[in-house]
Amino acid sequence: MLPTVPPPGTPLPQAAPAPSPAPARASARPGPPPRPRPRILFASTAGSVAALLLLVAVGIVLDQPLLIPPLAASMALVAGAPDLPLSQPRSVVGGQLLSALTGFAVLLVTGPGLWAAAVAGGLALGVMMPARTPHSPAAATAVIVALQSPPFWSFLGLLALASLLLVAVGLGSARASGRTYPVYWF
Repeated sequence: MLPTVPPPGTPLPQAAPAPSPAPARASARPGPPPRPRPRILFASTAGSVAALLLLVAVGIVLDQPLLIPPLAASMALVAGAPDLPLSQPRSVVGGQLLSALTGFAVLLVTGPGLWAAAVAGGLALGVMMPARTPHSPAAATAVIVALQSPPFWSFLGLLALASLLLVAVGLGSARASGRTYPVYWF
């Protein structure tokens, strides 16, 4: 069949306009988190400072150095990101204690030192993951144990007390800021 030609003077059909290019897609990556409300900012900061000062006071009274660097990082998670799995009591307490035990296990095999600290820090992750107690600051606890070779029972007792104290302060600062903490206990 041959195409038909329109009679003279008949307007030719117009081709459909080409589709406009798709608008530039927004980046698939999310942006930074929103700024916290002043009440949350104040409660989280005050809670963190109070918890760490309390840990220093306990350390002075008991004449035992406490693990301020990893515990400060733990408190930052609890106060600043209370919804994360890393911030939940199971992970804070369990992750810290399992990592310390990992550090002590490495000490038994290798003795203290930088190489032992590196192995202990790496193994701590491997111990926390199957126990479902992920807590990144706790890897530093394993490193400190392998470097300093602290007394086993007093170190574990103080670490447990300090971890529980962080969770308790996290509960208080969450209530003061109107947030929910913890999302789950165990």
